[in-house]
Amino acid sequence: LAIIAAKVFDHLVSVQLRKITARTKNTIDDLLVDLLHGPAKVLALVGMLDLGLNFYHWPDFIARWLRNGFKFVLACSLTYLALKLVDLGAGYWANKTSARADKSFNDLLIPMVSKTFKGFVLVMAVLTTLDLMGFNIRTLLAGVSVSGLALGLAAQDTVGNLFGAAAVFIDKPFNVGDRIQLNGVDGMVEQMGLRSTRIRNLDGHLITVPNKTMGNATITNVSRRPTIKTAINIGVTYDTPAEKVGRAVAILDEIFKKHPMTEDLIIGFNQFADSSLNINVTHWWKGTDHRAYVAGLQDMNLAVKKRFDAEGIGFAFPSRTIFLKQDSEWRLGMPNVSQASQPQEDSQAARASSAMPQNPRV
Repeated sequence: LAIIAAKVFDHLVSVQLRKITARTKNTIDDLLVDLLHGPAKVLALVGMLDLGLNFYHWPDFIARWLRNGFKFVLACSLTYLALKLVDLGAGYWANKTSARADKSFNDLLIPMVSKTFKGFVLVMAVLTTLDLMGFNIRTLLAGVSVSGLALGLAAQDTVGNLFGAAAVFIDKPFNVGDRIQLNGVDGMVEQMGLRSTRIRNLDGHLITVPNKTMGNATITNVSRRPTIKTAINIGVTYDTPAEKVGRAVAILDEIFKKHPMTEDLIIGFNQFADSSLNINVTHWWKGTDHRAYVAGLQDMNLAVKKRFDAEGIGFAFPSRTIFLKQDSEWRLGMPNVSQASQPQEDSQAARASSAMPQNPRV
């Protein structure tokens, strides 16, 4: 009767229930029906055997063995069902996050998480089954607790990195190939592992960042910005007339606005700087391709240079005019030549007179 009842129950689950789930668009219910196909039969068989054998009077040791046997078979069936549920969840997770950028990371993280949950399910199943079968598990629990504490202290950094990897994976602040900035690091994400994330910075160096740091850091994802903003200050010389300054603003507005990749634009004569009349240009580039942005900005700058040269508008450069203050009257000049030579002639005449004899005698 137990075998017949198990087959009937299995037929209801695998055939009749499948007809109901086939009408829905979701595939999760179909997978659950497939999962219940084997364990449902075992559960029905054990339940019916336990119910039927209770009508008989057995010796104590036989009854004890029968009860423990039923509990063991029931625990094995439920454990098998729980393990299959973990596999089902892992498969659904992998299919849902099957983006190419995350594939290498998924291939590492999902099996690791699945095995961790399976290990937890097995440990809990063994402890629960032993407790239900009358074994004293207090000593075993104490040993497991001490071992788990020692293992946790020894591998706390590794566990922190694993949880950091899980946090990054779930939150998705970036993908492989994105340019990110964090804690002084600026570069492209090349690889995401279970322990660390590898970033190629703008100088070409490969930087390894622990996932524990990635999970706690403030990350700026440069690649996910919708546009590229550029602020340019163009200075013209102070001797430029007001009409030409207005003409310069009009030229800049014409060149930058007509470019097909211009998302938005703000232009204005905004400042009397130290050595120039400053015109501020704030430009938003439509897209995030850096190479195309640099090439397009170069074309616009060259066009500005040509138009300014044609209009006679000069670009200013840093310069400084120094004024010397004169506190008293003074001037620079050359000494008088006749006055300068007079002392020299007097000294020569004195030397000549001293050389001549006084009161000469004949």
